[in-house]
Amino acid sequence: MLITKFKQQLSSRFIRNIGWLGLGELIPRIFRLGITVILAHFLSAYDYGLAAIVMTVGEFSRVFTELGIGAKIIQADKEELEELCNSAYWLTWIVLPAIFIIQCLAAFPISWFYGSNQIILPICVSGIPYLIWPISAIQGTLIERENRLKITAFHNTIYTSGSYILSAILAFCGMGMWSIVLPWVLIAPIGVYIYYVNHTWRPSSGMTTKHWKEIFNFGKNFLGIRLLGTLRNNLDYLIVGRFLGVEELGIYFFGFNAGLGISLSIIGAVTSAILPHLCEARADKLEFKKVYLHTLKTIGIIIIPWVILQSSLAPFYVPLVFGQKWVVAIPILILVCLSAIPRPFANAASQLLVAIGRPDLDFRWNILFTTLFSCALLIGVHWQAIGVATSVLLLHFLCLPLFTLWVIRYVFPNYKNLSIKG
Repeated sequence: MLITKFKQQLSSRFIRNIGWLGLGELIPRIFRLGITVILAHFLSAYDYGLAAIVMTVGEFSRVFTELGIGAKIIQADKEELEELCNSAYWLTWIVLPAIFIIQCLAAFPISWFYGSNQIILPICVSGIPYLIWPISAIQGTLIERENRLKITAFHNTIYTSGSYILSAILAFCGMGMWSIVLPWVLIAPIGVYIYYVNHTWRPSSGMTTKHWKEIFNFGKNFLGIRLLGTLRNNLDYLIVGRFLGVEELGIYFFGFNAGLGISLSIIGAVTSAILPHLCEARADKLEFKKVYLHTLKTIGIIIIPWVILQSSLAPFYVPLVFGQKWVVAIPILILVCLSAIPRPFANAASQLLVAIGRPDLDFRWNILFTTLFSCALLIGVHWQAIGVATSVLLLHFLCLPLFTLWVIRYVFPNYKNLSIKG
């Protein structure tokens, strides 16, 4: 009986999608572990700090590439899909090149803020992929809508693994922070090609703005949510780099990536599979509840043991794998790694609000949480990087479970009476 039930759980589409996306994240993470070891030996803490600044700028820029377009296409009814895709296609050709230009202009005040002219050119170069991503942006979203996440996993594997291989080569060649910046630019055309050839959709109309207002109205809350989320994910970098210096930022950045990087990849795989899974079941209220609660159960089984194992082994594998010079980062690594435990549950709650058409509620929550997070980091920075890491851990454990429970009570008022067997 238990064996049969276990097989049924593993055969569900949600688990298969997580499996594909997880595999698409696991393989690159194996490469990333290797490249992290190589970079730890070939790059200084200062190089890491400069790369962290460039990558943080890229994270903020990528928020604006979405504008809720992908979520709107995934959520849209079949009857309006073709027109919506055509309109979204032309919108991406306006938005993404504009982002490239804005990022280049922003490089100058950013370099002044951190007191380093060395980051101007890397910031500009890192934006080049925005000029070609519109070619296959809609195809990639449609693949996700159709739950063909095997292709998404393949794309992620090729894209990220290829980048890490290039990073290793450039690091060996003594390219410093460029070994982190350049590979994502060089590999971008391959990622575009994979999505383009794996979906038959092509624009069927000329330039149109028909659904732009609808996309913006839907996406404004979605954009706000992602912007605030990105701000939270990078605010510690901004504060550490500004108040403690680029070298201290390099130590913090190493600890964050060596500790939380793999966990965030697994969380990303789970989160990517949630929205299509929920939207598919929302027509049946009872099934919708069961699907969501099973999703939370799956998240707990996957995430919690992994995070505890990784954080507990950090004092042993950091000096052995990365070298003695990074021992100073171990406490930071453990703290930020543990902060991963409540994150996927809150991400699932956010996706649930999007699935029922209430991203505005998620946006309001993100405003509140980001405000609290900012205050906590500004207090924690008085105790150097370890104080910032402690603030990250405490606030995630205090706030995210409360948000998750509130969303469940809001969407499923009678959820306590619901059996999740089967």
